[in-house]
Amino acid sequence: METKNLYTLMVYSENVAGILNQITAVFTRRQVNIESLNVSASSIPGVHKYTITAWSDEDQIKKITRQIEKKIDVIKANYFTDDQLFIRESGLYKLSTPMVLENPEISRTIRRFQASIIEVNPTYTIVQMHGVTEDIISLFRALDTFGCVLQYTRSGRIAVTRGMQEQVSEFLESRQENG
Repeated sequence: METKNLYTLMVYSENVAGILNQITAVFTRRQVNIESLNVSASSIPGVHKYTITAWSDEDQIKKITRQIEKKIDVIKANYFTDDQLFIRESGLYKLSTPMVLENPEISRTIRRFQASIIEVNPTYTIVQMHGVTEDIISLFRALDTFGCVLQYTRSGRIAVTRGMQEQVSEFLESRQENG
């Protein structure tokens, strides 16, 4: 049995209602859990980009990618490993302000992780951090040891390839030339 790795799929589609459901159904049918999902407009007008992470083996992720690419409104789908991408996430931490004021080590921990305090009021303090998944989770664990975390969340992954342009750009250019 192949070992599972974290793969990032980048799917490009037209902005059509229901396409997200079609894409996620491919994962459901193959019993692969989606770890994170981020959907936004891409750098190409009228084209949306889905950034999906999932633990899988390479054979399974290839099959999933091919099935997604067969969907009528999908323009292009590719899968990547982390070394092929520039990746970031955001984390938000809601901390107890009285505890933050009582313990200066909490503020030192926030600074050590290069996170930012973006709001402070008498009840809570909001901390924001951008970075890789491991660092965002590490800050949560460090803050949690102080017992000051009221809420915590992190975003889905956002990623760009290490190449010069979106991979779908080349595909669209060749389709336009041939069409």
